[in-house]
Amino acid sequence: MTLTSNAAGSTWTGHESVTFSNPSADPMPEVYLRLWDNAHGACPSTPITVTNVTGGTPSALSVGCTALKITLPAPLGQNQSASIGFDLSIVVPAGADRFGRDGSYNFIGNALPVLAVRDGAGWHLDPYTNNGESFYALISDFKVTLDHPTSLLVPATGTSVDTPGASGRTITTATANKVREFAWAAGPFVKTTSTTTTGVTVNVYRTSAISASSASSMMTTAKNSLVAHAGRFGAYPYGEADVVLDNNFWFGGMEYPGFVLDVISSTALAHELAHQWWYGIVGDDEYNSPWLDESFTDYATDLYNNIQGTNCWNNVTWQSSAEKISNSMAYWDAHSSRYGTVVYTYGKCALHDLRRVIGTTAMQNLLKNYAASHWYGVSTTAEFKAAAQAATTVDLTSFWTTHRIDG
Repeated sequence: MTLTSNAAGSTWTGHESVTFSNPSADPMPEVYLRLWDNAHGACPSTPITVTNVTGGTPSALSVGCTALKITLPAPLGQNQSASIGFDLSIVVPAGADRFGRDGSYNFIGNALPVLAVRDGAGWHLDPYTNNGESFYALISDFKVTLDHPTSLLVPATGTSVDTPGASGRTITTATANKVREFAWAAGPFVKTTSTTTTGVTVNVYRTSAISASSASSMMTTAKNSLVAHAGRFGAYPYGEADVVLDNNFWFGGMEYPGFVLDVISSTALAHELAHQWWYGIVGDDEYNSPWLDESFTDYATDLYNNIQGTNCWNNVTWQSSAEKISNSMAYWDAHSSRYGTVVYTYGKCALHDLRRVIGTTAMQNLLKNYAASHWYGVSTTAEFKAAAQAATTVDLTSFWTTHRIDG
């Protein structure tokens, strides 16, 4: 990606190219781009515009303007590679959001088009949800060049190097290997930098409304939680983490690889950084199995805060027979008031309960080994259940039924 911003950092234009291969024995006649942030526009008037496609023939936008089918010149055979290219325009809408503009600060999450996933179930073309996440992406290598006014800082996924551009402008080149997606921000942030005891660089960027002492407290949380999560789930592989603080977000925080958005909340920040493992390193289909990252991340946050979840399962009350921890975002969008309660709270309580059933040491080993065996891969409910069963001699069949974890 090569993108150039306007003076405010709120409009970006440039070019993206994507190279991919087909690991399947089934020929691949097309690919789909996900233009997730078009959900923030009024389709067909959209904030993300793709034009001048090369390497294939584009169809009309679908799935609420968030999917673009590109038919390849010939079906791609097994282990063959191909590339597509296109011009790209991004216009950041007003509002403190994961894709939005808060005064002079721009937050640009999910704006870069990414390839949809084709797996054994076919193409995953789920709709966007604002209630949680729809995102499902495979590990990729990104190189993103951002040409912007020198007055704007641009925290981003990956490791960045700044070089002088045209007069009054800076070119930030961000390299991010083995990540699922790429996010950045642009604005007159105040930046502080520190390093964890394990050598990870942590950058905290704050808006002018946030005090230095608040940012310092969040820096401490960021460093401590990154070290704690790494001790439990495996070493943090990216070398750098950017924390972008704005208290005007309507949500607590949002995770991207090596880059998180957050309000001033140590619990929220520990949660978003735990997502570096559960969603980032160990991927999942966030639309169809949101519990695989949210429940695991909230459990990790409890462990970081020395919360044992004692008796928390005793507070579970189901609202219907259809309500399950393992339900998809399609269900939670129809029952949005229950999403946080069931997926986050009941989900982490189920994992606390699993630890009590199989034992603390077995649970610690299960999660560390499961992360290692799915490192840069994709987790499914069935695979986690199988791994949990293999970690104990206790028959877990009734456990999954009682805790309503299907799959």
